[in-house]
Amino acid sequence: MGKEAERRVYNSTARKAAALSTRRSILDAARRLFLEHGFAGTTMPMIANAAGIALDTVYASVGKKPALFRLLVETAISGGDAAVPAEERDYVQAIRAEPTAEEKLKIYAAALRAIQPRLAPIFAVLQAAAPQDADLDLLWNEIADRRAANMRLLAEDLAGTGRLRRGLSLETATDIIWSMNSPEFFLLLVDQRGWSLDDFECWLADAWIRLLLEP
Repeated sequence: MGKEAERRVYNSTARKAAALSTRRSILDAARRLFLEHGFAGTTMPMIANAAGIALDTVYASVGKKPALFRLLVETAISGGDAAVPAEERDYVQAIRAEPTAEEKLKIYAAALRAIQPRLAPIFAVLQAAAPQDADLDLLWNEIADRRAANMRLLAEDLAGTGRLRRGLSLETATDIIWSMNSPEFFLLLVDQRGWSLDDFECWLADAWIRLLLEP
């Protein structure tokens, strides 16, 4: 590779790193402000000012406020700098590779322990704002439906081990997991009742094992 080609690669890498750093700064500022002021009370100029970034750059990097909020939710779910499809997430692959039903549920409970502290607070903002904003209402329902579809896959995975409780339909198993993996459920126990993350994870795994699997 010649010097000119090396320079182009270096410049491209530097630009990507700078763009990623800018987006992280925007997301960090947006999260703080949305949690403090809610969706309606947070403006894009406020986010730009908190991030120390020009307003035009904020729009160019993350789009308008609904798009920014969607990105904030999706990255909170994935735990990375971008949305990651469920089937590509490490814990999903670990669940599918695990042969025993009990361990599948323990893996998922541990994953929720990691996900919910970053997702549940921003999801509460989404829940409050969705009735007044069509874009957020669409996002709310889309995530709920997507979560239900993913929990159906988990219920089918559990059934495939032969350990799903007799008489328990896939639909009911799906709904049990879907209701108990919700951000609302996490906030009730951890924020309102003061449970530790250790308590939440252990109890969730144990409850699912008792409710879903044959003794």
